[in-house]
Formats: sequence, C-alpha cells, structure tokens
Amino acid sequence: MEHRIVGPGPYRATRLWNETVELFRTKMPLRKHRCRFKSYERCFTAAEAVDWLHELLRRSQNFGPEVTRKQTVQLLKKFLKNHVIEDIKGKWGQEDFEDNRHLYRFPPSSPLRPYPKRPPYQKDVIKFPEWDDPLPGTSQENIPVRPVVMNSEMWYKRHSIAIGEVPACRLVHRRQLTEANVEELWKTMTLSYLQKILGLDSLEEVLDVNLVNSKFIIHNVYSVSNQGVVILDDKSKELPHWVLSAMKCLANWPNCSDLKQPMYLGFEKDVFKTIADYYGHLKEPLLTFHLFDAFVSVLGLLQKEKMAIEAFQVCCLLLPPENRRKLQLLMRMMARICLNKEMPPLCDGFGTRTLMVQTFSHCILCSKDEVDLDDLLAARLVTFLMDNYQEILKVPLALQTSIEERVAHLRRVQIKYPGADMDITLSAPSFCRQISPEEFEYQRVYGSQEPLAALLEEVITDTKLSSKEKKKKLKQFQKSYPEVYQERFPTPESEALLFPEKPKAKPQLLMWALKNPFQPFQRTRSFRM
Repeated sequence: MEHRIVGPGPYRATRLWNETVELFRTKMPLRKHRCRFKSYERCFTAAEAVDWLHELLRRSQNFGPEVTRKQTVQLLKKFLKNHVIEDIKGKWGQEDFEDNRHLYRFPPSSPLRPYPKRPPYQKDVIKFPEWDDPLPGTSQENIPVRPVVMNSEMWYKRHSIAIGEVPACRLVHRRQLTEANVEELWKTMTLSYLQKILGLDSLEEVLDVNLVNSKFIIHNVYSVSNQGVVILDDKSKELPHWVLSAMKCLANWPNCSDLKQPMYLGFEKDVFKTIADYYGHLKEPLLTFHLFDAFVSVLGLLQKEKMAIEAFQVCCLLLPPENRRKLQLLMRMMARICLNKEMPPLCDGFGTRTLMVQTFSHCILCSKDEVDLDDLLAARLVTFLMDNYQEILKVPLALQTSIEERVAHLRRVQIKYPGADMDITLSAPSFCRQISPEEFEYQRVYGSQEPLAALLEEVITDTKLSSKEKKKKLKQFQKSYPEVYQERFPTPESEALLFPEKPKAKPQLLMWALKNPFQPFQRTRSFRM
C-alpha cells in the first residue's frame, strides 16, 4: 500500500484525487458479506473502508499523520457522491455515508477525473520589463532606431578608458520611472521568482497572472508594523474590535494565579466559539479562491522545508492586505494557544492542536467548488503554517533586495562620451545549451579573437587615419592584445609593409658653394731661415 509523492505543478489537486481513487479501488480488501439473510460477493462495510483509507492517508507524505477519522469519512462521502463507490444495491449520489456496517462496492467503471482543458500557454520565462521598453500605448513604428556599428573610432573611445585616456564626458539621466513601471517590475519579478522555486515552465496553469495585483505586493512589503503585521489604509477592512479583543484574550491567556482570570466555567470555550463563528462566515477563504491551485502546488514541496517556506512567502505576498493581516493575527493566536500549557481544553475529545486545524482549515484554504481533496489539503497546509508561521509571513529578503537593486539600477545615471550619439545596446541573454568539449575549446580560443582580428583589420584599412594616428592605435592594440597582433604581423617585415619608407630627397647644393668654387689645396714649401 504505497502512495507516491505528487510534486508541485498544474492540477495537483486533481492528480492527488486520481491517485487516491486508484489506490483505493485496487488495494482495498474485498470479501463476502451477509446482510438480511443474503450474501454479497466482493464488497466491504463502511467501517472497513474508513479503517483502510484512514491508514492510507496517514501514511501518505502528501497528507500526513494528522488526518483524522472524521476527515476520512468526509472524503468517503465525496467518493459516494462522485460514484467512486456505491451501496450494495447500486445506489449512489443522494445517499449519505456513515461510519457503520452498511455494505458498499466498487462500480465497474473507474470514475477518474479528467484534467481541465485550458487554452495553450507560452512556455516562456516571465519577461522582466526593460527600461528601454516603450511605455504602454506607444508604437514601435514611430521610434527611429539606429543600429550601432563598432567602428575603429568608437572602439578607440571605449578602449581609451583602459589605457587611461578618458575623454571628457557628460552624465545623462535615464528615463524617469513612473509608478506604473515600478509596480509592473514588482509583479513580474515576484511571479518569476515563484515560477523558479516551483520549477514550472509557466504559471498560467497554476494561477491567473492577470488577477495578481502589484499594489498588494508593494503594500505587503512596506506597510507593516514593527512586529511585521500589515497595516491597513482602509480601517473599515480591519477585524471587528470584539473579534480582535477575543483573539488577544486567548493568545495572552493568564495563569491561574492571575486575579484577572474569568470567574465562570467555560469562559474560554465561549471566546473561542466567537472567533470560530466569525472566521467561519467569511465570504472567501483567506488565501482566496484564485490562489488555491498555487498554494496546493506549493504543498508538493513540503519534503524540502526551506524551499516550501520560500514559496509560501511569495504566495502570501500576492494576498490582499486585509487577508494577509487577518491570516497573520489568526496564525499567531493559534500558535500561542497550542504552546500555552495553562490553557484549559477548548473541546472535549480533541486535542488543542487538532481542534485548531479542524476549526480554521476551511476558512484559510478551500476550492471554489468544494471538490477534490481540499479538506485534507487545507489541513496539511494549516499544520505547516502553524509550525512555521513566523518565517512564512515574513517578506522574502532576497526577492525584496533584488527588486530594489533593479529599480535603483534603472534610475541610475549613465556616462555618455562626446561624439557618441547612442550607447551600445547589449542583446538579450540567450538560453544555455550543452556543447561538446571540442566546440567549447574552439569557442574559447577563437570566440574572442575573431572579432578582435576584424577590428584590427578595420584599423589597418581605415584611409581616413593619418600614418601617425594609425601607428598610435596599432601600438595600443599591440599592447592590449599581443596574441592577435602577433598573428596578423608575425615578422617585423610584415609590419613594415604597412608603412613603406618614402625615398630620401637629394641634398641641394648650397648657393655659396657655387659662388666660391672648390679650390684645390696647394702645398707650399716652407723655408727655414
């Protein structure tokens, strides 16, 4: 009897339903039973089904050991309603399932649920908005685009930085980021971060990205108290004061020696019932209907605790601020009640931890149609939340830092050299692909040398440069890239061919030499006296 781990991804709730149904139909023991003097082959009692399925769910890492027998009965009721099982006479749908000796059997066909059909989606990573992207509503056709050609003059201006000859420059501020630009950046980078953690090709089948509100994300990050609880701008969306007072009373329950201890018996149960009634009548669960699949998908990462906490942190940032605040206050109260050894039992027959999970799981997470295994999934999620609420309801620091650095970079000034009409725009990064060792070695050796060799040839053939300027640039190139230069000019003679020596002019005769022709030396004899 094995229940394989169903990881994160689209339709996780449906995959878990089908997995559980298949195991139940193939592994549930069947035998002969008698009812009212009649024998029935290959059937089982309701109590036998509850026993076997309860043990299966408790051993499954998808649900955990805290699944109760009552939750198992609720799941079998759904099985009967969806014709996974039928009573011994073939009835199903309207009948109620109870934990008794009533006989049931499996129908001939397997009622596995089909996966919902959704329009095809682009298997692309979410695109970050670039600062050069046009504003919404502007047409690309009206924007003149000049391709940048790296000629020798532009290369010399860039290269002059390396050799210390930095020409005069001026600062040019980037285009001012609007509030809409910053909000879109927060949304896209947050969703991309979640997509990366879940390891999905797209988030389209996990949540509707069009329903994600970037203002909620920013508010949940920055509008918080010293304790990390969200502060609401609209006070009408706050918890009613009587509910908040009741939650504070149970969260800070006094010791028995305290004089402020309530005097009548059962006071704490009445306070707890007041809180449970309020949260039980919410129009929508705190984690919202449209984020149901996203949170269920994160449940597939519970075996990797650190990664699951990160994913829950990001998903909780997508919540409306009022929902996030109510969730924070509720989880803090639940955790404190479970840790308080002085708290009297709030319910007969249930432990405090089990009571917290069963009471509030449905108001925290449930599907809109109330199908599949949402009760079990909600209990699993609430248990994990209660154990890690302090970490999960924090703002993910790595995500916040990366977005803030991105915004600061887009607002930073840039340096522009005189004579350069525009900066070089780098092409978008391409996806990596695996290459052979031989191709890697070739790219390592020749990948950077070929563009440099082409640039050297452009300097050589540039007719606008004087010989003096050309020699100066060639010396700079030789100093920076000696290997490329040596390959082009292997010998001094090959370099000398680029600058042929001019013929020397004959020296002109001096004018004075013509007026005074050469007089041969005449040796005179000396006479001694």
